[in-house]
Amino acid sequence: MYVNFRPTEAPHSERNDLQNIKRMLPFLWSYRGRVFIALASLMLAKFAIVGIPLVLKEIVDQLDVTLADTASIPVELPLALLLGYGALRLANVLFSELRDAVFSRVRYRAMRDISTKVVRHLYQLSLGFHLERRTGGISRDLERGTRSLSSILNYLTFNIIPTMVEFVLVAAVLFSQYDSHFALITFGTVVVYLAYTMAVTEWRMHFRHEMNAHDSKANSQAVDGLINYETVKYFNNETYELHRYDKTLNAWEDAAVKSTSSMALLNFGQGAIIAIGVTIVMIFAAQGVVDKDMSLGDLVLVNAMMLQLFIPLGFLGIIYRSMKHAMADMDLMFKLLDRQPEILDQDDANELRVNNATVKFEQVEFAYNPERQILHGISFEIPPGKKLAVVGPSGAGKSTLARLLFRFYDVDSGCISVDGQDIRGISQVSLREAIGIVPQDTVLFNESIFHNIQYAKPGATEGEVRRAAKLANIAEFIENLPDGYDTIVGERGLKLSGGEKQRVAIARVILKNPNILVFDEATSSLDSHSEQVILQSLREVAEEHTTLVIAHRLSTIIDADQILVMEQGMIVEQGTHQQLLAQQGLYANLWQIQQEKEYDPVSEAD
Repeated sequence: MYVNFRPTEAPHSERNDLQNIKRMLPFLWSYRGRVFIALASLMLAKFAIVGIPLVLKEIVDQLDVTLADTASIPVELPLALLLGYGALRLANVLFSELRDAVFSRVRYRAMRDISTKVVRHLYQLSLGFHLERRTGGISRDLERGTRSLSSILNYLTFNIIPTMVEFVLVAAVLFSQYDSHFALITFGTVVVYLAYTMAVTEWRMHFRHEMNAHDSKANSQAVDGLINYETVKYFNNETYELHRYDKTLNAWEDAAVKSTSSMALLNFGQGAIIAIGVTIVMIFAAQGVVDKDMSLGDLVLVNAMMLQLFIPLGFLGIIYRSMKHAMADMDLMFKLLDRQPEILDQDDANELRVNNATVKFEQVEFAYNPERQILHGISFEIPPGKKLAVVGPSGAGKSTLARLLFRFYDVDSGCISVDGQDIRGISQVSLREAIGIVPQDTVLFNESIFHNIQYAKPGATEGEVRRAAKLANIAEFIENLPDGYDTIVGERGLKLSGGEKQRVAIARVILKNPNILVFDEATSSLDSHSEQVILQSLREVAEEHTTLVIAHRLSTIIDADQILVMEQGMIVEQGTHQQLLAQQGLYANLWQIQQEKEYDPVSEAD
């Protein structure tokens, strides 16, 4: 079962922008009423803005005629037209702001829904993905993806669609009222502008891709270094980490400078195309006035139409670049959503029915990758209410048994069953509800101690949490803290010692009270005195529970009903503590070595 994930890959060259836009539509559908009102407001605003030059033309023409015919008579003020001019400007502002206000709920709900969907999907992905992912890179991709969704909605609703509507309205006015060459020059300028913008932007996009890749890498390095703060300090590697971080930022800086510098060429070309187009149109319009084919009002109208069209078109170049960047960012997020979980419930998966909680491994074969087989034909059974311990050298495959039981991975062959039910045929949620674990490496949330214990049973009462803490031999320690159960444990629980974190984990499993218990080196971080106290608590917790104990210290499992000795992924010995000692095999050798270390005065002093 080979897993090879690349969470920070940048598949821009293979992305389908149209398909990604289609995938956005379901996030808008729940607020389709608001979308319709926003689009209607947009249309009304554009009718108003295009009507302004038409009214302005009438005002100029009326004033021009009055001035020409009545040289000595006072000019009559075209009050109705002026009031209409002001009303159209007011309507444009009103409907534009109404569109923004109505659409804001749609935009932010879409951001909320896509963020929730991505995080839910991350929880569904397999353990293999999360072991290989870079948290900083994933968080940055998620952040940029949700932000890009908001940006694209904004661009479509507030820039692209309005500009298209205005373009159509301007085309209708020019074709209906003036010679065709005005419209042809205008639209030819637009076509050249768009072609130039798209061509240069596509050429520049690889700089943005490089920026994104280096940005994610730098963020991952910073987060990894801070998460492993103690390790960095242990080895005095602050300078090393800063050098790695700065080296990546240097590459990001180079790509950013190239991206910004190349923008100057794009902006200059766009400005030149607009200037040439407007100049040609104005020459034809001025000639029309000279030839008396057009009035001054017509000249004002054509000029106003051109400026009105090219102002948003000037921004459209920026919008196109931003849209391409947003599409690149959103593509990473959708590629993450396309990543299929390795471990899926079957369509007809049943809920686990626990009667006696018998756990059985039958000829289990498993490998994380083809080059290294981890388990070879593992078979054993844990009867109801019994304790089975697994021991052996590091790398023997002991902890893999727990991961397979939790179904973080599926076996390559063989079967794991609970009360005769193959765990591949039951839902993962019901399986994990029936199992509790105390892991070797306990990682806590940066919340209160109370929250971290209650996490095993979110609805637990304060009394239940305190009872679990007492049974885990940590209640007295918590109560002596200044903030008691409200004490914040820090990132990954760094404010607590290894033993304290492990006792919080034990309190968790006590609170959950599952049918099946797994102790994965549950006392590895405890001193001898605390270990004995905890072992007594664990014995009480494990009574009448089916228990799998993965142990390094053999002294912690001498009371196990059955002990399996593993080496290189195979069971080489099995029996009770006394039976294994009598065999004088690997277990007896490990026992002797640990006993010598325990009673060695030098080792004890160390």
